[in-house]
Amino acid sequence: MNEILDIAKLAKEATGELVALKSETKNEILRAVSAEILAKKEQIKAVNEIDIKNGEASGLSVALLDRLRLSDARIEAMANGLLEVADFADPIGEILDGWRHKNGMQITKTRVPLGVIGMIYESRPNVSIDAAALALKSSNAIILRGSASAINSNKFLVNLFNEAGSKAGLVKNAVQLVQSTDRSVVEQMIKMHEFIDVLIPRGGKNLKEFIIKNATIPVVETGSGVCQIFIDESTNINEAVNIVKNAKTQRPSVCNAVECVLVHENITDKFIPALIKELSEVELRLDDEIYTKFMNEKNVVKAKDTDFGAEFLDLILVVKSVKNTTDAIRYINEHSSGHSDAILSQNYANIELFLNSVNSAVMYANASTRFSDGGEFGFGGEIGISTQKLHARGPMGVRELTTYKYVVRGNGQIRG
Repeated sequence: MNEILDIAKLAKEATGELVALKSETKNEILRAVSAEILAKKEQIKAVNEIDIKNGEASGLSVALLDRLRLSDARIEAMANGLLEVADFADPIGEILDGWRHKNGMQITKTRVPLGVIGMIYESRPNVSIDAAALALKSSNAIILRGSASAINSNKFLVNLFNEAGSKAGLVKNAVQLVQSTDRSVVEQMIKMHEFIDVLIPRGGKNLKEFIIKNATIPVVETGSGVCQIFIDESTNINEAVNIVKNAKTQRPSVCNAVECVLVHENITDKFIPALIKELSEVELRLDDEIYTKFMNEKNVVKAKDTDFGAEFLDLILVVKSVKNTTDAIRYINEHSSGHSDAILSQNYANIELFLNSVNSAVMYANASTRFSDGGEFGFGGEIGISTQKLHARGPMGVRELTTYKYVVRGNGQIRG
């Protein structure tokens, strides 16, 4: 048997025990893993440094190296996320609805796990812990397949999860890591519909497109983050610049960083100079209309057609002039990846029009797109940010890893 087939079979076998696992046991496992992460913080960083050095040697981009790095803050965030998930109510067995049939049968709609989740992701090794925790809390088995760039970090973290978890009652093979970094393993994994119930790809555009086109298993699309912010003419200029600066520069390598700013044509002369000054470290790619006015600024270049709708994951920002809110909405719905978009405005009617008309998973009024995150939403982490419309949208926490079934209780009824 090859590695991925063995793993998939073992994961399927584990689902029966997982669904029977008591809430108290799941919570004890999560708390034990959290404590072990903090206890082994220095070892985690040492192993992660091997991946960082290998990544630098192989020419990984600054953005990917940032995603790969496990700092003290990120390790502590992993540990705290586990505690948050442990404190959540157990979703499994929750009664969603119920009614009595006219013949006396009792029909109940009950929350249940998805089964086996196949998680395919790039760089970010913290995803190994976040995904394992959310899968366990929702009684799903999970198969983790990270990228070659993070293999040492992923091995260490998954082993830590299983070793600490087993002492507290973790079901064997509930959390498994595919250790082969060969691309052919992904090609096999995405066709194992007999054993895997859902795929969640989390990574670059090419990875996701390949999986969506070739998988025989349902896929939850965790889309690329082509996020836009519209600056309305009624906005507070200083506040708007601060929000854009946060959305672009706080962590440019992540999917909720802003990639394009749309500016109402009536305030470009006020807003753009302030933006150029405050975002001096950012390359501003201006559309034709704005570029002619600010072409002599050192951090300004002329935007190309391919820049509009691009995900840079870097200190690059496209800026475009629009006529009004309707024009901004039209542009975003044509170019957005459906992740997160924002309006900065003091005009209530424009805000409501924007929030109701843009087709993205997360919408903001007068706030940074950087808040599109499972931890920030109170989910104790996320398994991905879904940009599709079926099953789940936005940051996916515990409840988004469940489905439901109908349970019908009768006393001899037959259909006439």
